[in-house]
Amino acid sequence: MQRDQTDIVISGGGVAGLTAAAVFGSAGFRVICVDPAPPVTAATAPGADLRTTAFLQPARDLLAMAGLWDRLAPFATPLAVMRIVDAGGPDPVARVTRDFVASELGDLPFGWNLPNWLLRREMAARLAELPNVDFRPGTGFARMLTREAMALVTLSDGVQIAARLVLAADGRGSPVREAVGIDVTTTRYGQKALVFAVTHDAPHDNVSTEVHRSGGPFTLVPLPDHDGRPCSSVVWMMPGAEAAALMALDTGAFAAAATARSAHVLGPLRLASPRQVWPIISQIAQAMTAQRTALLAEAAHVVPPIGAQGLNMSLADIACLHDLAVARPEGLGDATMLAAYARRRHAEVRLRVAGVDALNRASIAGAPALRDLRAAGIRALAASAQVRRGLMRLGLGARG
Repeated sequence: MQRDQTDIVISGGGVAGLTAAAVFGSAGFRVICVDPAPPVTAATAPGADLRTTAFLQPARDLLAMAGLWDRLAPFATPLAVMRIVDAGGPDPVARVTRDFVASELGDLPFGWNLPNWLLRREMAARLAELPNVDFRPGTGFARMLTREAMALVTLSDGVQIAARLVLAADGRGSPVREAVGIDVTTTRYGQKALVFAVTHDAPHDNVSTEVHRSGGPFTLVPLPDHDGRPCSSVVWMMPGAEAAALMALDTGAFAAAATARSAHVLGPLRLASPRQVWPIISQIAQAMTAQRTALLAEAAHVVPPIGAQGLNMSLADIACLHDLAVARPEGLGDATMLAAYARRRHAEVRLRVAGVDALNRASIAGAPALRDLRAAGIRALAASAQVRRGLMRLGLGARG
């Protein structure tokens, strides 16, 4: 049986796993990254992930260190304003609109938005440049045995790898997390998210807009122009039964329903991509480490897609692990390193999962009195410059 040796095995070739491979590979560690499915790197290919990811300000330095930012920057749409709209009155029209403007905090935008399929394309290309990174798409994690000095990982093709550290970046149903016996706490909301791209008449002006009515937010995130027209990606959260009914509509009827739900903030919406459906949950692992193993990204935490928190929490996981590894490279994957990772990240993760859960429950509100309370809260939070700036800093990753 073939046995390989490396510093780090990463299970998972999604955006988080590929980012981790580039970060640790660029830092000089030997990395093997595996995923049972090859990355889909074209928008029109079957199975393409049509969602987008908003990288918040702190992510840029991490991506630059990994040799990724120069690849991604030409395709990135800056997010200069986060606009919150309450359309919870008797009619689906905006009754409260408040802007959170990045220039209040400094010269940079809040972040940059990129399509997930493009991220996979550019990240896979970066890994191909790194001689110490071995990306094995089409091969998955099968099982592992851990000891104090190392982990012995068996892949789906029968190859065994001796590694000092195993990183679980393999999603909310993580095989690595299951293999080390870490349980999760899951909250189900009965929601699904419809994900698609639209064009519209009004320019988005680099404004990301969340429209609240009931069932969850309708979020428009800026993208580059499409066929000469302003374009945005949409995440539309709603009860599961409503999502199924909307998916059954023809293109014209669906676009009309989306326009109505958007409170017409950008004018008539026209579909510019297929539609996809994603389940909405919150989930948190009861521990983020086991012997020679660290959980990150959705293997450790899942949140509803509100405030661009999901992947940016994942990038904070990666940054923390990187800092610990380069500070004590001789201790890569040992008990001291993993204890420090758990100590630095788990409480922060629990806080953010709870915070996004509260925001989602507020966005679901259907009763008129609860909608009115939410609208009043939006007014109050935006009215104070000190509170507004504090919320913006918290959203960017500052500790509350």
